[in-house]
Amino acid sequence: MRASDAERERIAERLRDAVAEGRLDMEEFEERLDAAYKARTQGELEPLVRDLPAPASSHAAAPAEQAGWASRIGKQPTSKGAFSFWGGFYRRGTWTVPRSFTAVTFQGGGDLDLREANFEDREIVIRCVTIMGGMRIVVPPELTVDVTGFGLMGGFDDRATGDGTPGSPRVRITGFALMGGVGVERKRRKADKAGKRELEG
Repeated sequence: MRASDAERERIAERLRDAVAEGRLDMEEFEERLDAAYKARTQGELEPLVRDLPAPASSHAAAPAEQAGWASRIGKQPTSKGAFSFWGGFYRRGTWTVPRSFTAVTFQGGGDLDLREANFEDREIVIRCVTIMGGMRIVVPPELTVDVTGFGLMGGFDDRATGDGTPGSPRVRITGFALMGGVGVERKRRKADKAGKRELEG
């Protein structure tokens, strides 16, 4: 089966952990990392980490949380991408994020809100390209997020990078911002905020 960008990145992350723990020297790490990014199939990726320990979860098992995420994963995607030229686009509410979503803005803006979203798979890649424009992505605090984009005469905010709760999808946000910006921020759902106010009141 063909390997996805998310699967290649997951193997690369395991290799980075292995070299940090002293399980691989730098020469082995560089060879395997190069092979991971060049791999076209899952069969080419598996041997690269076969002699390494399986990744340990950083959280204790939480069946209720995992069950909650399970109900939001495996849905049919709403759309594969979004584009704006001298205008704007938005995706919010209970839309379904595909395995690979591409968002492009040219002298315009875009807004992606994942707080109420469903997901086609557990590994999601969102590619953002903005030229003289801006893009805003809002994610819930419990979602696992990796931000790896690059900005030239612009910005690509990676402060939202971090692990989520057990069972959450992994969303990798990458891309390029030229004379523009991509902002990624963590915010609670409106329903969660309302519930907190009621408890405090």
